[in-house]
Amino acid sequence: MNNPYPFSNTNKRYYTYDYYLKQKYGSKVFKVAIDGGFTCPNRDGKVSIGGCHFCSSLGSGEFGGNRKDSLFKQFDQVRDMLHRKWPIAKYIVYFQSFSNTYAPVSYLKSVYEPLLSKENVVGLSIATRPDCFNEEIYEYLSELAQKTDLTIELGLQTIHDDIASSFNRGYNFSTFLETFNRLKELKINTLVHLINGLVNESKEMMLENARVVGKLKPWGIKFHSLYVIKNTMYAKLYEKEPFKIMEQDEYIDLVVRQLELLPKDCVIERLTGDPSKEDLIAPTWALKKVAVLNGIDKKMARENTYQGRLFNE
Repeated sequence: MNNPYPFSNTNKRYYTYDYYLKQKYGSKVFKVAIDGGFTCPNRDGKVSIGGCHFCSSLGSGEFGGNRKDSLFKQFDQVRDMLHRKWPIAKYIVYFQSFSNTYAPVSYLKSVYEPLLSKENVVGLSIATRPDCFNEEIYEYLSELAQKTDLTIELGLQTIHDDIASSFNRGYNFSTFLETFNRLKELKINTLVHLINGLVNESKEMMLENARVVGKLKPWGIKFHSLYVIKNTMYAKLYEKEPFKIMEQDEYIDLVVRQLELLPKDCVIERLTGDPSKEDLIAPTWALKKVAVLNGIDKKMARENTYQGRLFNE
């Protein structure tokens, strides 16, 4: 009988990012989050102002460097902090905050490339929106992918345009598909962000998110639990009239069902969110990351299921 979960050498029944990196580089690899000084078309007025309702004032880059510092200072500080946990490792430079292709190519070059020469840097990960690309940027990224292990992270969150409109995403699913397909055509690793528990999105809709994105066969996926943090539009709405937020067991069950719908060779970089304790309003279980991950592992083992079990091309 073939191994139903071939991309693991632990008890994980899904293809973890850690396993992918250790197989590729033969050692621990961690991401060093850098703030490249970008903004977002959903904040500066080009598309909208205020950003997506869940996005913090730091562009969801709470664990990265300080944009007031130089790129090299940010890199050294974040790297040294992570080395306390992993003394021996290689690094991927991670541009996380805001939309990191939202600038002219000349600026992108000045931000992306300097850190690639740092010792033990093996790759570059760029988080952005699908409406922050043009042909010149595609051409540059194609060239960059020849120099380093490049991953583009696209914030999708949901395939459902009515839900996206309700949290002020500012682009439709067809825009995402156009960008995703162009990156795939250029053979650039593309990772898709999905948020579970968005306001008014049903379980069936969230399963459809995984099913549809899975059929696109992305290089990787990040799942994020919706949580409410201070200084966001969701915080204002929640304070005025609290909306339903998924319970921990409900979330665990949903993620297991979503993993079953994905291709076996899709890298799973994240399965839950990681809020800061100081900023979190709700739910409190969002701080229990290990408990959530353990819950997913135990449920998959108990049900003898695995990533890709229900995947249908």
